[in-house]
Amino acid sequence: MADDMRPVTLPNGTAVPALGQGTWYLGDSVSSRDEEIKALRTGIDAGMTLIDTAEMYGDGRAEELVGEAIAGRRDEVFLVSKVLPWNATRRGTSAALEASLTRLGTDYLDLYLYHWRGSAPLAETVAALSALQTEGKIRAWGVSNFGPDDLAELEGLPEAAGPSGLQTDQILYNLTRRGIEADLLPRLQSSGIPAMAYSPIEQSRLLGHAALAAIARRRGVSEAAVALAWVLRLPGVIAIPKASKAEHVLANRAALELTLDPDELAALDAAFPAPLHPVPLEVL
Repeated sequence: MADDMRPVTLPNGTAVPALGQGTWYLGDSVSSRDEEIKALRTGIDAGMTLIDTAEMYGDGRAEELVGEAIAGRRDEVFLVSKVLPWNATRRGTSAALEASLTRLGTDYLDLYLYHWRGSAPLAETVAALSALQTEGKIRAWGVSNFGPDDLAELEGLPEAAGPSGLQTDQILYNLTRRGIEADLLPRLQSSGIPAMAYSPIEQSRLLGHAALAAIARRRGVSEAAVALAWVLRLPGVIAIPKASKAEHVLANRAALELTLDPDELAALDAAFPAPLHPVPLEVL
């Protein structure tokens, strides 16, 4: 992997790009389908080869879109999907994976995540994920929307330990959602578990803020690139912004070449202060 992709190494030793591509809300419109496929392919060409999706997104339509975008290029992509909590039983996880693989047009996932906690016992879900890994249908597994208490419970399960266990926690993290800095992020960092930041631009709601705009003008990049560079300032953090147009993908890509200086970081801290105390895990 090229050094300019700032690779992040998972516990199993796999290096993935720090900047990938999200797909939440992609595939919902027939009229924009070709444009969205072009955006994903543009990202792959630019080295943003980690593509994150989920069975939840558009009731599978996002997975189908990804499958079309990566057709003939599967080996270039680090493919991530997620199982819904109401499917996360031993049998349900396997069935959900098979459906996702069909929609994606592949016979394996690089990473399969438990989307959020549900009523299924955590030990049963983790056992199901571990079994799929043993079968070769997934190469690794992780979780999403797990807070410190969830991680503490997870760490007590034997399947979660070691390099073949938990690989990441995909969590909401951006300039307006900094609560994880107080407790969850340090816990992940101390355990060597990368954080995967979803909605790193707060679904575009960050765009237009004066502090971001000032830095973007001075640096000659988009406001989105500044917001992403802020997320990526920390080691062991992966960002997965969604972009439905090729030009937006390339604008996001510029974040990898942008290192914010101390004055810029201080300005963003002043505009978007971190909570002084731990707060409940935020989700979208």
